[in-house]
Amino acid sequence: MAHAAPTPGRPVIPGGPSAPGGPSAPGRSAAPATPDVFSERAHTLTNRILPVVLGLVYGYWAAAMNRDAGPITGWNVLFGFVTAFVFAALHIAVQTVAPRLRRELHALLWAAFAGCAFGFLYSQATQHTVLRSAAMSLAVAAAFFAVNFYRYYTHEDATGHRLR
Repeated sequence: MAHAAPTPGRPVIPGGPSAPGGPSAPGRSAAPATPDVFSERAHTLTNRILPVVLGLVYGYWAAAMNRDAGPITGWNVLFGFVTAFVFAALHIAVQTVAPRLRRELHALLWAAFAGCAFGFLYSQATQHTVLRSAAMSLAVAAAFFAVNFYRYYTHEDATGHRLR
């Protein structure tokens, strides 16, 4: 395999792709992927605990916004725990289903979840209208979709398998 001539005015990086003996040279492979510093057990534990912790934080936040600086009541505590349970259950469902989808639908599912979660919290504030809550949740969902689609597009092939 012949190497391309260096571009005039640009330095040749020793060991770089265009240098003799660089990663594209015959018999030499590219740098290995970054190693995973956490064990499989740590990943499994995190995947089970994270939705519960996020759900409790989300439920507390929703209950605090719902009471609007009023007294803490039993109904307010119940609202917080029900909200936490629903959030955690939906997070686990999305976490289970999303990786089985193609990258477009994978990103769309996470965007819909994030947009709905944000919209619900945003609507708990008394000064926001339903239309404003819907518009803000659509904006958040669009941003989540763009970021997640870019991530999945650059880290997965078209069938959803991670690129190494």
